[in-house]
Amino acid sequence: MPPAAPSRPLTALVTGASSGIGRATVHTLAARGARLVLVARGREALEDTAAEAREKGAAEVLVCPADVTDAAAVQRAVEAAVERLGRLDAVVHSAQTMAYGRIEDVPRPAFEAVVDTALHGTANVARSALPVFRRQGAGHLVVVSSLLASVTAPLMGTYAAAKWGQLGLVRTLQQETRDAPDVHVSAVAPGGVNTPIYYQGATWAGSTGRPPPPVYSPERVARAVVARLDRPRRLVQAGFANPVVIAGFRLLPAVYDALVGPLFRVFALAGDGAPPTEGNVFAPRQERNAKDGRWRGI
Repeated sequence: MPPAAPSRPLTALVTGASSGIGRATVHTLAARGARLVLVARGREALEDTAAEAREKGAAEVLVCPADVTDAAAVQRAVEAAVERLGRLDAVVHSAQTMAYGRIEDVPRPAFEAVVDTALHGTANVARSALPVFRRQGAGHLVVVSSLLASVTAPLMGTYAAAKWGQLGLVRTLQQETRDAPDVHVSAVAPGGVNTPIYYQGATWAGSTGRPPPPVYSPERVARAVVARLDRPRRLVQAGFANPVVIAGFRLLPAVYDALVGPLFRVFALAGDGAPPTEGNVFAPRQERNAKDGRWRGI
């Protein structure tokens, strides 16, 4: 989708806008003078993000607290965007939760909640946004995917199931919008990113997580997300090591399976002895929401 004309700022809705990549994307779009609709579960953190967006140059900011698994709430947010701002040029879908632990240890409700956020959340966003794009004759949905949409790792089965399913849904949406040349669906798949998701999430692994190296800054991933609005792509890997990891998973599965467990425990677990916790899977933990996590990103 070409960038909005200078006389009309880009209008974009961002889910997961209160933390991590979503919040960084809001900042990046705000610096372009966009008009923004911010969606996440908690109002307090959204209002903080909205204030930051205004400071960075957003032309207008609308706050719409909503859980993406609530189809009616997503629909209301999209309708509010169109009613208030006149149109909707883009939707960036970044909302996601995470749970660590073996499949046998993660309680069924937590497993289903993480998967629902990726699958039903993405489907709800698409059902609400794509009809608007079709009526307008143009629009772009960008979904924040993950390296774990293409590989697996022990203790990450819940998240991998969520992201593999989400990417399958995205690819289907790309096929189903081929009849509308100016309606685009793109995906951006980061690897490790310096965001709070790793210690916000649930865990039954005896530890919270941490981003595996190389660790990208949320701003770097946000730039890849916003770049898709100018240059649509089916899937962009936002991590220079991602293609190497994917190649190992596909071409050398026995070697990959032998190495991934030990490497994951060394590089992707914090080793903090965290007790079992539901984290933010069922409700937001707004005090932990932020753009950046505890690590350094490149």
